[in-house]
Amino acid sequence: MMRKKLAIVAWLAVWAAAALSAVSCRAKETRGHLKLSDFDTLALKPPMGWNSWNKFGCDVDEEMVRRMAEAMVQSGMAAAGYEYVVIDDCWQTARDDEGNIIAGPERFPSGIKALADAVHSLGLKFGIYSCAGDKTCEGRPGSRGYEEKDARQYAAWGVDYLKYDWCHTEGLQADPAYKKMRAALEAAGRPIVFSICEWGRSKPWLWARGVGHLWRTTGDIKDKWESVLTLLDLQVGLEEYAGPGGWNDPDMLEVGNGGMTSDEYRAHFSLWCILAAPLMAGNDLRTMSRETAFILTNPDVIAVNQDALGVQGRRFSKEDDREIWVKPLADGSLAVALFNRGQSKARMSVSWAEMKIETSTCYVRDLWKRKELGRFLSGYSADVPSHAVVLVKVKPSNIID
Repeated sequence: MMRKKLAIVAWLAVWAAAALSAVSCRAKETRGHLKLSDFDTLALKPPMGWNSWNKFGCDVDEEMVRRMAEAMVQSGMAAAGYEYVVIDDCWQTARDDEGNIIAGPERFPSGIKALADAVHSLGLKFGIYSCAGDKTCEGRPGSRGYEEKDARQYAAWGVDYLKYDWCHTEGLQADPAYKKMRAALEAAGRPIVFSICEWGRSKPWLWARGVGHLWRTTGDIKDKWESVLTLLDLQVGLEEYAGPGGWNDPDMLEVGNGGMTSDEYRAHFSLWCILAAPLMAGNDLRTMSRETAFILTNPDVIAVNQDALGVQGRRFSKEDDREIWVKPLADGSLAVALFNRGQSKARMSVSWAEMKIETSTCYVRDLWKRKELGRFLSGYSADVPSHAVVLVKVKPSNIID
């Protein structure tokens, strides 16, 4: 179908150009049978999956991970796009006489390869954790000095995703340390999504594209509203660094872990989707409530996160505790979040003229209600509860499907 061109303000045009040029054009050099371009074409959309840390910490074992992978399928999470099942810290206990990393035999008696195979058999992908330092954050063996050996082991096990932390790294610099592990992963011959987790201390958004596929921009999230606000504010100004193949990561999701209200969890999830952030659930998928499942699997909201344009949204305006966040989408529409950080309900509005949309009429869809609201002249207004968001898709009337 023909589509008329939607003219949006200059910052949207800049975003789109940056996103479309974000995929690396590195040469098709090969190491072993793996093309370096195979790494560059991983994570063209923000990764989606589940990680053990936020809910379970060190209390991980193979039975729990198997059941979690099964629950990802049975709950509809997999159908919604979640694919990585990632064990965080504490799976490893020692190294053998040859320096090979060993999973704890009591908690992982079948071994990591068998666990990865079980995850793969469900149509999912398997992820694991290590650290650039001598020890992990929980004092287990790190990968410092063993990068090549560990990368080969991960490839042999069938690992698809590596979260790489930054504890016990005295004397190391982040940029070369992460590049060393990236090179080891490439040499090992298996495409593995590489998640850089040095908490934004060295401003990885400035150097990590082409090294990792996602990079933490913040410290660890907590299951508290104040933590979500703190991490959200740290994303302002970073939008130009994200795009297909490389994503700013404000940390994993806390949805369903019990420390926030449903409105707060919907706001948390909505804003992470506007940010084009990786969506790594951190709750117990086996026992989650219908409300939690509804939040985590809403296809309209997830579509904002996974939009093919790959542009990170930005804070368009802020007035006291009322903020407007906007993300341009590949079809010429805009995802718009009316976000109320305050303690009481607020009437909030957006104007088509302020957003420089070249039409006076737009169609609006409420993404949480999954309902078309109709045509709106000039702009849109809504009552937004305290600590909540109204998330809409704004489609200018001069776009033809």
